[in-house]
Amino acid sequence: MTIAATYADFAARELRGVSPAYERLALAVAGDDDLLALIGALPPAKRQPNLLFGVVRLLGGPVEDPAAFHDFAVANWPAIEAQMRVRATQTNEAGRCAVLLPALARLPQPLALLEVGASAGLCLYPDRYAYRYGDHRLGDGGPVLDCAAEGLTPPTRLPDVVWRAGLDLNPLDVTDGADVAWLEALIWPEHTHRRERLRAAAAVAAAEPPLLVRGDLVDDLPALAAQAPAGATLVVFHTAVLYQVPPPRRDAFVDLVRTLPGHWIANEDPDVLRHDGLPEPPNGAMHNVLALDGTPLAWTRGHGQAMVWFG
Repeated sequence: MTIAATYADFAARELRGVSPAYERLALAVAGDDDLLALIGALPPAKRQPNLLFGVVRLLGGPVEDPAAFHDFAVANWPAIEAQMRVRATQTNEAGRCAVLLPALARLPQPLALLEVGASAGLCLYPDRYAYRYGDHRLGDGGPVLDCAAEGLTPPTRLPDVVWRAGLDLNPLDVTDGADVAWLEALIWPEHTHRRERLRAAAAVAAAEPPLLVRGDLVDDLPALAAQAPAGATLVVFHTAVLYQVPPPRRDAFVDLVRTLPGHWIANEDPDVLRHDGLPEPPNGAMHNVLALDGTPLAWTRGHGQAMVWFG
């Protein structure tokens, strides 16, 4: 897929009806020869719309008006390019815990959670947040994570988590203002509720920081998994991470995670992590598939705001 097609597809699949500002930007970039040439000089893994838009926001650039965005990006491209080369889209959306929870609640308790691609580790606290599945409320913590769930009897208990650890090439620290600024820059402009949720989840993590290890999802996973306490069910999980991993490395990770004790939960685009016999997605907004030990269970939305259970 060309860079222009990637941006146009992102506008249609991810942004329409979700972020009008970013939809306008993505469509404008798709037709902007100047910006396409600049983006094309970056490594393929660094050409993503989310990364470009997040870096421009981090640098104080305009994202509401495509013409102003073009002028800022062209004038400041050396600074933008430098940031895009060293950063990654580490969106740490605590709302994704709402689609992970039904799978976590089914497992033998207590749990030892190990997140691959953990960013700042905000998804390592599913036991500390509260949830609302329609009229069903669970938990009394904060923030409250709303999820429109179809075909699912909502969980009746929170998981019992006794150990939490994360693995990331560049783990972020919620007590570091610069790291939090990057996490906020990755939240789409109109999503005030997600920024508030990020701050609330960051406060939870800062009160009891997880074990975050800088490392590779293949080379360093076994050693970290071995630190999980005896008597707890190890759960290795990841959500919207594998698209950033080259296919051969992705395959090596899948082969490895299947050999580890415990369970494996994935929430990924089916074009990235394939499953046989998937039902058709119920609508164009469901882009990820929740799977437990390789068995698909549900279609989910990218920020955890909805799921359709079929497992």
